[in-house]
This record gives sequence, structure tokens and C-alpha cells, in this order.
Amino acid sequence: MTTSSVILVLAVFGASAVEMVEALTIVVASGTTRGWRSALEGTAVAVVVLAVIVGAVGVPLIHIVPINVLRVIIGALLLVLGLGWMRKAILRSSGHKAIHDEDAIYAKTVEALSVTGEATGDSLPAAQGKRRDAVGFVVAFKGVFLEGMEVVLIVLSLGSSSHRLGLASLAAGAAVLIVGLVGVVVARQLSEVPENAMKMSVGVMLTSFGVFWTGEGAGVHWPGSDVAILVLIAFFAAVTAIAIPLMRRALPGAKAERENRMTATFDKAAGR
Repeated sequence: MTTSSVILVLAVFGASAVEMVEALTIVVASGTTRGWRSALEGTAVAVVVLAVIVGAVGVPLIHIVPINVLRVIIGALLLVLGLGWMRKAILRSSGHKAIHDEDAIYAKTVEALSVTGEATGDSLPAAQGKRRDAVGFVVAFKGVFLEGMEVVLIVLSLGSSSHRLGLASLAAGAAVLIVGLVGVVVARQLSEVPENAMKMSVGVMLTSFGVFWTGEGAGVHWPGSDVAILVLIAFFAAVTAIAIPLMRRALPGAKAERENRMTATFDKAAGR
């Protein structure tokens, strides 16, 4: 595999894994409160719809749109996605935004579904039975579909721009399968996954691909060809590494804390 193929697989797999962890949290919450039959059916239907979208949109993109035009458009889309992921990851790592908490999402979803059951007079819906539950189906479908749409955008973007739609789809499918299997084993959400670190890594890779493909489509000849992607990744990784401590210093109270530390150091040196 070429350098770009390896990075493509890693980017698609990482992005898909992150999104599927979030989807899994919703599915498990739906299954435990409204019934596993409806939750799994909603999940299956959402996966089928997403697969149809990839096939219906991805194949025409590859065969109809000129490759350079496609690369510029896809590169711009990847830049939007990648920079968005990087921004959120930097804000969370620097303390400006709360860390994404799967436990909190799980608890909130369970509470909402439980309240829905009480409102409809269905205190123990399909969780103890075998019948279908419309609410459980819709919640699971919506969760998997909405999280999966971002995966579809990444698969179509990276796969179409490099004419490796099959490889990108396989990477996404592998992530969905692995997250699903782990979810079955742990029988709950994957709250221990370092999601913010994964999002930052994937954001760096998507942004690097975005710059690379936009340049390729505009006629830029990158030194070293695909190896230039590694240089771009190193550059954006350095940007995030520098931005996080700078953003931490901008937090309210950070200046006072630094002054207190300096005062304490001065007092210690003066023997006070």
C-alpha cells in the first residue's frame, strides 16, 4: 500500500470508530430501556440506508466528475470537517469546552426514553418483552444515521478523491464491526475510549488530506508526491500542540494562577 492509502485507511477507520462509539451509546441506551429488538432493527435499517447512499453517490462521483474538479471540491469539504474536529479537540484539551462524556450521554438518553415510556403509560416497554417499540426503533435509527452520515461524508470524500472508494468503505466497515463487537462484549457504552485524542488525530489527518487534494486539484505538484501528506500531518500536529497550551493560558483565572505560582516561588526563594 502507498503512503496515501495507509493514511486514508487510518483516517477513515479512526473517524468511523469515533462516530460509532457515539452511535453505540445511543443504541445501547435505547436497547436497555425500550427493547433490544427495536433498537437493533433501527440500527440495521440505518446501516442499510447509509450503504445505499455510499453506493448511489460515490460511484457516480468517481465516473462522472473530472478528477481535478472532484479533488478541489472534496479537499474543501475535508478542510471543513478536519478543521472543525481539530477546533473542538483543541477547545476540549485546553479546558474551553467540556470533554465529550459518553456516560452523561448514556444517562441522558436513558432518562429521556424512560420519561417517554412513563408518559405513554408503558413503564416497562419492550425491554422485558419481544414486541416492537416505535420509540426505540426511531431513537436507534436516528442515532446511527446521524452519526453515520459524517462517516459517509468522510468515506465519499477520501475514497472518491483518490479513487479508492472500496478501500475507504472497507476501513469504515471494519471500524463499525470492531466497535459493534466490543459493544456486545462490554454490554454498555465505550466510555473509556480516549475520544478527544482520536478526534484530534483524525482532524489532523482530514485537514492534511484536504490541503493535499485541494492543491492536487489546483495543479500543485507536491514534493515527494504522497509523502507530502506526512509533512502536512506533522505541521498540523505541531499547530495543535502549540495551540493547546496557548489556549489554556487564555482561560479565565489562568493569569491569577500564574501570578500566585510566581509569588509562591519568590517567597520560597526569599525564605518567607
